Amino acid sequence: MMARKIVLFSIWIAFTSYTISLAPLDQPDTWPLVQKLLTLQWADINAIIVSIFWFMGIWPMIFACLMFADGKMQKKRAWPSWVASNGMGIIGMTPYLLLRESNQEFDGKKDKLLRSLDQRSTGIALLFTTLGLFAYAFIAGNWGDYVQQFQTRAFVHLISLDFCLMCLIFPITSLFDDDMARRGLKDARIFWAVALVPLFGPLIYLCLRPPLPEVEIGRQQESPLPAMS
Repeated sequence: MMARKIVLFSIWIAFTSYTISLAPLDQPDTWPLVQKLLTLQWADINAIIVSIFWFMGIWPMIFACLMFADGKMQKKRAWPSWVASNGMGIIGMTPYLLLRESNQEFDGKKDKLLRSLDQRSTGIALLFTTLGLFAYAFIAGNWGDYVQQFQTRAFVHLISLDFCLMCLIFPITSLFDDDMARRGLKDARIFWAVALVPLFGPLIYLCLRPPLPEVEIGRQQESPLPAMS
C-alpha cells in the first residue's frame, strides 16, 4: 500500500513540475485551441487531438464510477479531486488517491448519483463513446501532423502525456482493488485482465462488474429466539 502511494506521489510531483515548466496556459495558441475543442469547432483541428482531449473527459468518468462510492467511506470526500481532474487531469485526481485509506466495505444506501454510476449502462455508454472517438481519430486523424504538434505545442504534448499517465495510475491505486473487493471479486486474473489493457480494460470492467451491494446502516441481525417449552 505504501509502495503504491510512493509511486503515485512520484508521478504526481514529476508531472506537476513538468507541466509548470512548460507553462501551457502562457502559450498564445492554448486558449483558442481549448475554446474550439469545447465548442465543437473541430473543422481545422486534427481528429487525433480532438479524441485525446475528450478521452480526458472519459477518464474522470471512469474514476467517478469507483471513487464516489469509495468517498462515502472516507474522511476525505471525492468530489473536489474529481472536479479538479476535469480541468487538470492527473494533477487534480491524484491528491484524493494519495490521501484516501484502503477500504473494502460499503455501508448505507446508494443515492441517485451512486445508483447511476453503478449501473452497467453507464459503463456501456462510456465504452461506446470511447470506441467512437477512437474510430474518429483513426479515420480522420493525421498522424504526421499529430507528432509534429506533440513536439511543438505544449498543450497537445501535456494532454497526450496526461492520457498515458491516467492509464498507468488506474491499476496502481488501491481504489480499483477495493472496488473489486466490495463486489465480491477475489480472482486476481480479473485484476490483471483490467490492468494490462489500458483504457478499455477499465471500461469493460464497468460494463461487467456486479452491482454494489447495499447495507442499511444500523441494521441488526436478529438471532433466533430459543424455543419455548
